Amino acid sequence: MLKPDYPLRTERLIIRPFNLGDLYDLHAFHSLPEVARYLYWEARDLDQTRQALEDKILRSALYDEGQALSLAAELADSGVLVGDLTLFWHSRTHRHGEIGFVFNPAYHGRGLATEAARELLRLGFEELGLHRVTGRCDARNIRSARVMERLGMRREAHFVENEFVKGEWTDEYVYAILRREWLRQREPGA
Repeated sequence: MLKPDYPLRTERLIIRPFNLGDLYDLHAFHSLPEVARYLYWEARDLDQTRQALEDKILRSALYDEGQALSLAAELADSGVLVGDLTLFWHSRTHRHGEIGFVFNPAYHGRGLATEAARELLRLGFEELGLHRVTGRCDARNIRSARVMERLGMRREAHFVENEFVKGEWTDEYVYAILRREWLRQREPGA
């Protein structure tokens, strides 16, 4: 089980459960075709964003495998919601999880996605007790791939044309990191 002590704080972000007040900030980037380009959903109108937000609000804790934790990343200095984070708990037996992140492109290039995803890894390894965490992205999504590489995740797979998404066959990268690798990175001088 994982029910974090919110809010979580990183150097520049506050990571917390979503709330109804997040609608317009979330819609600001969920409505952009360039954000949805590599995701399973299309750019969302306001009602679709509201529906997605209502689902995210219900996912602020993990009680069992097969569930996902949905968290908002906001700028600590302004309170603006800039990121949509997910930590999946895939298996209790295998202690396997997965991270996902979507950020407002107006805030790209600042290291915020890496900072937020690092906190997801910390939650997974240090609080949920996972052994292995993966991350997946469309192979064309170079920004997401680079975030995972900066986190010390290794590319373990390149699946060629493995999914038919939005009318085309797409390639997928799968990245992974083990708990011991994560802990080694956190050692002084690493």
